[in-house]
Amino acid sequence: MINKQLASAEEAVADVFDGATIMISGFGEAGSPIELIHALIDHGATNLTVVNNNTGSGEVGLAALIKAKRVSKMICSYPRTANSTVFPKLYRSGETKLELVPQGTLAERIRAGGSGIPAFYTPTSVGTPLGEDKEHRTIHGREFVLEYGLTADFSLIKGRIADTHGNVLYNKTARNFGPLMAMAGNVSIIQAEHIVSPGEIDPEVIITPGIFVNRVVEIQKPAVESELIAAGVSYP
Repeated sequence: MINKQLASAEEAVADVFDGATIMISGFGEAGSPIELIHALIDHGATNLTVVNNNTGSGEVGLAALIKAKRVSKMICSYPRTANSTVFPKLYRSGETKLELVPQGTLAERIRAGGSGIPAFYTPTSVGTPLGEDKEHRTIHGREFVLEYGLTADFSLIKGRIADTHGNVLYNKTARNFGPLMAMAGNVSIIQAEHIVSPGEIDPEVIITPGIFVNRVVEIQKPAVESELIAAGVSYP
């Protein structure tokens, strides 16, 4: 079996290229891989399309990546949350585009992409602006909208424990989009607080099997987004 552990977050994102599509896990700060995102900022890749539940908070993590003007387009469900100040300004100025997707539809688009399903029909967004200019179909007397699966060049994901083969456990609801994004990423990168040897994780409790993971990096005592924001941190 392949040892997928790398020495640092910087090494893990070193081949991210300009124009890449990147999925980033997290529901707000829960499950947000801040160290991988900051390493990506330092790396310098630009013109990125980012898939996430929201657009970050304060000026750290995803919000810092957007502030650095590395993101040309966001695909998300919640573009503005309580501490979201960076993205709204860039969106209104036209510097960053937005594709707004209902949260359940977003999760299913990612799941479909990772499962090799090119598209699916959903009743969500029928009769709303989000359903305009999309294919509609009536099935069993109910109207549906066609949505396409989502895949990414890279997925950046936060786990709790991983082994060197890439098997991953998450911290409760910090799991959120992580398992789906691991399946949908061409190169899936996990940051975990602890990396253990193969066999140390009970196979019956593994959430993301190593077959969906390409790289793992150990980040002990990962940063907490809300604590950074409260401290007034702005990255870099």
